[in-house]
Amino acid sequence: MNGRGGAQMSFGPSQTPDIIKNLMIANGIVFILQLIGPSILPFSVTNFGVVQPAAVWEHFEFWRVFTYMWLHSPTSPMHIAGNMFSLWMFGSQVALLWGEERFLKYYLLCGTGAGFLIATIPYLLSMIGIGSSINEFQGVTLGASGAVMGVLLAYSFTWPDRTIMLIFPPIPIKAIWLIPLLFFMEWSFASGGSSNISHTGHLAGVLVGWIYLVNEGRTPGAPNVQTLLLKWRRYRMRQKIRAVHKEDKRDRDSDRDDDDDRRRFH
Repeated sequence: MNGRGGAQMSFGPSQTPDIIKNLMIANGIVFILQLIGPSILPFSVTNFGVVQPAAVWEHFEFWRVFTYMWLHSPTSPMHIAGNMFSLWMFGSQVALLWGEERFLKYYLLCGTGAGFLIATIPYLLSMIGIGSSINEFQGVTLGASGAVMGVLLAYSFTWPDRTIMLIFPPIPIKAIWLIPLLFFMEWSFASGGSSNISHTGHLAGVLVGWIYLVNEGRTPGAPNVQTLLLKWRRYRMRQKIRAVHKEDKRDRDSDRDDDDDRRRFH
């Protein structure tokens, strides 16, 4: 990553706060229990903790909106590796700036809020008979991605102009474009047949984080609705001005062409 004020390059944070270490350790311990649990426990840790709309709202198993964020796919080590890498890479710097208590509160809120929306949105849609939500109503979701997406949002709002060199694809981007790029990549993978990504969970983590940061008022880079509308109006105004300038240029070019034609034939 590049700093705002120069071309200094670095890989990862200069320091890893204890809260980040503890969160990574907790996720690692739960992942191990998922792997070895069936042989030492009378129940499946994964089945007990995943969030499922039907289980939450029909059987009132509300703990799932919290426990799901500590679980990861036992058959895909890259699932937990990707989330923990992102938590370490971006969360460390946010935690160093915010302090551990504020960071933990935000992390848990994003993860639990995303879990609540993961359980609630398909449930509500299924009640009104939208067929595309029936599978999600019976399906399960697990992973820390909702909380991690909230952390990425906080990072991008705090250091919007910081340049990040992505690993895949290997391109530099400004931090403020990190979330839109991730959603674009998710959409691209989904259109190619990858359907095991919880788009609802990722979007919910971003939404909960954004609402929290705006209401908290301690992150100047977090735009509220009024700010976004103002930026949109300014963008539309600039587009109209450019269109007028282009039209004026075409008129001037046309007038010059007419003058050239008159000089040629008279």
